[in-house]
Amino acid sequence: MQALAQYLIDTFGLPLPLSILSPLLGFVGGVIILSVIALQGMYLIWMERKVAAHMQDRLGPMLVGGWHGWAQSIADGIKLLLKEDIIPAAADRPLFLLAPLVVFVGTFAAFACLPFGDRLIISDLNVGIFYIVAVTSFVVIGIIMAGWGSNNKWALMGAMRSAAQIVSYEIPIGLALLTAIMMAGTLSMQEIVIAQDGGIHRWFAFRNPFSFIAFGIYFVGSLAEVNRTPFDIPEAESELVAGYHTEYSGMRFSFFYLAEYANMFAVAAIAATLFLGGWQAPWGGSAPLFGVIWLFAKAHLLVFVQMWLRWTLPRLRVDQLMYVGWKVLTPFAFVSVVGTGVWMLIFKQG
Repeated sequence: MQALAQYLIDTFGLPLPLSILSPLLGFVGGVIILSVIALQGMYLIWMERKVAAHMQDRLGPMLVGGWHGWAQSIADGIKLLLKEDIIPAAADRPLFLLAPLVVFVGTFAAFACLPFGDRLIISDLNVGIFYIVAVTSFVVIGIIMAGWGSNNKWALMGAMRSAAQIVSYEIPIGLALLTAIMMAGTLSMQEIVIAQDGGIHRWFAFRNPFSFIAFGIYFVGSLAEVNRTPFDIPEAESELVAGYHTEYSGMRFSFFYLAEYANMFAVAAIAATLFLGGWQAPWGGSAPLFGVIWLFAKAHLLVFVQMWLRWTLPRLRVDQLMYVGWKVLTPFAFVSVVGTGVWMLIFKQG
């Protein structure tokens, strides 16, 4: 926000000093991001229904709730607001109440370093991607708190599955992100986008064969990070009656639900930023407003693929999940890191 504040002062001659304008813009940016997450969640829930309807010939999402079901998500939000907030008598009350907030805050905090344009970023940290990886880890802590605090064996089993799954898949994801960091030579999200300027052939996903493999590894690993099919083992409705959030109702449940869709968009936006040029147009560069459009378009394309896979593939078993993470993705992630380094040495390029 400091760069945007300085730009506004220089362009419009605002009387406010930088020390006041920058935090003020940060607060306004936080409110805007929170509003965008809420609206984005409602839109993605509607989009999920539409994708499911087209994939499986379901008539309900095509007809119920106004034109193409546009009002169904609004009706669901009102329903959750009016539903009773039930807390089990045997639950660990502090953990039970705090868990949904920890899950949501972990997702919300990641948006602070996502660049939506050349100046549209809440905080351009020089360790931006490291910060995002760190704060998104709060999600698994919140899930474990929800499972343990519910005093329900199905919820606890779902939480333990989530811990094993996310810890396992963070390793190939971290290695995949490392390839983009190597090519950009920086941890700043904004500078990583700038390093991909020049057109689609300069995007890191298409810069060399190993970075393309890393992009695929990151995308598959991100499905596990956000508990999406075929990696929705922590929820597993047919086995664990929804897993870690079984005992939640009303608005507390909605925090988990909204965080899942916000997390889907977040991991897709990170993939678009690190491997698909971020807010850059396919021919390079972009005006501020069009930068937001390009980033949202790329992220929503990846979110659509996430939904496509959900309504196409069956759920993996726990042993299959671990096999894919440790014996498939992790070795290929190491190959992509080493291969990218060798490629950069041979061709003298990032």
